[in-house]
Amino acid sequence: MNIQTRINPDKAEIQRIARDLAYSMPLKDFHPGAPKLFATDTLWPFFERLRAEEPVHYCTSAPIEPYWSVTKYNDIMKVDTSHGIFSSDSKLGGIGIRDEPEGYSWPSFISMDEPKHTPQRKTVTPMFTPDHLDELAKLIRTRTCKVLDGLPRGKTFDWVDRVSIELTTQMLATLFDFPWEERRKLTRWSDVATALPKSGVVSSPEERREVMDECFAYFQNLWNERVNSEPRNDLVSMMAHSDATRFMDPDNLMGNMILLIVGGNDTTRNTMTGSVLALNENPDQYQKLRDNPSLIETMVPEVIRWQTPLAHMRRTALQDTELGGKTIRKGDRVVMWYVSGNRDDEVIERPNEFIIDRARPKIHLSFGFGIHRCVGMRLAELQLRIVWEEILKRFENIEVVGEPKRVYSSFVKGYETLPVRIS
Repeated sequence: MNIQTRINPDKAEIQRIARDLAYSMPLKDFHPGAPKLFATDTLWPFFERLRAEEPVHYCTSAPIEPYWSVTKYNDIMKVDTSHGIFSSDSKLGGIGIRDEPEGYSWPSFISMDEPKHTPQRKTVTPMFTPDHLDELAKLIRTRTCKVLDGLPRGKTFDWVDRVSIELTTQMLATLFDFPWEERRKLTRWSDVATALPKSGVVSSPEERREVMDECFAYFQNLWNERVNSEPRNDLVSMMAHSDATRFMDPDNLMGNMILLIVGGNDTTRNTMTGSVLALNENPDQYQKLRDNPSLIETMVPEVIRWQTPLAHMRRTALQDTELGGKTIRKGDRVVMWYVSGNRDDEVIERPNEFIIDRARPKIHLSFGFGIHRCVGMRLAELQLRIVWEEILKRFENIEVVGEPKRVYSSFVKGYETLPVRIS
């Protein structure tokens, strides 16, 4: 599925070419999981057509194993909540459209079925209780103010690096009680853990292995330190002192650490960037927000829907079953496209519009549903709310002055860079 474009073509022209291709290509040739569609932001007409014509679609034309695409909201909900039919088990392939290469399949509680899943998940839930979030809010606000006050005025800078990565990495360092001066390692490990070979994040499989071995060794040392100390209020210590996770094997430990790093990094980081972009692309909504800052409460879930920072989750069928009029066989890969379900007009009114004062903004799929719903979703919402409260106190306008560079991935829907200027 190639999108041929001129050198530096106009964005509208890129979108026109993508739409023409999406509606002229036979459905049997569709590969909606092609990372280039996400890197070029040309995925939308392909999912639009699938929702309209074949909402449960079997892809056999991809350079990976065949997979089912589930593209409508209610079908996604059915898969996400039918845990006895659709498995997350890492031994069956886990949660990504692509199976991990040999040696990279680390089981985490998101890639476990019951009865293993819930006891491990419950180990970290005390971090995200309302009382603890109230305490974290004070720290988040102090750090947010410091980062925003340090931004240049009237000069172009990269919002991703200066704000989104910095604030989320500071939060991760707190959650893990990670050495402060080395906190950017967490961002690097998250990026490498989810990177595809053609993404440019690493130059070779050997480099990826080296980076992930560094991650494993670092967390193994933290684990050994925490397991032999009095319990502390950080994620590593919580797991080290819980009966459900204290005796995890090394792969399970690595899997849960990577899950928590990626979950804490990608959702907030990319939605924080996506919020600036969305408001610039919709200046009427930006003005509405300036005029009424209380709309932050509904803007935050709308941005999370609009961005959908993790585009999909995959399951594996445990038995033959029927979905959307299609027969799915035992062992088939089933991909829930949250990014498509969040644009389903049968459930979400005017889904292709960014509307910061929606009446029901929280019905989005970005955090998943059922037992695997994002454990840190309230923290992500809290961080985004505080960032925008403090932005509106300081800046009349954050202007996007160039096109974003998007991540080459159909799993992480995010940004590498976003040039902005505070005017």
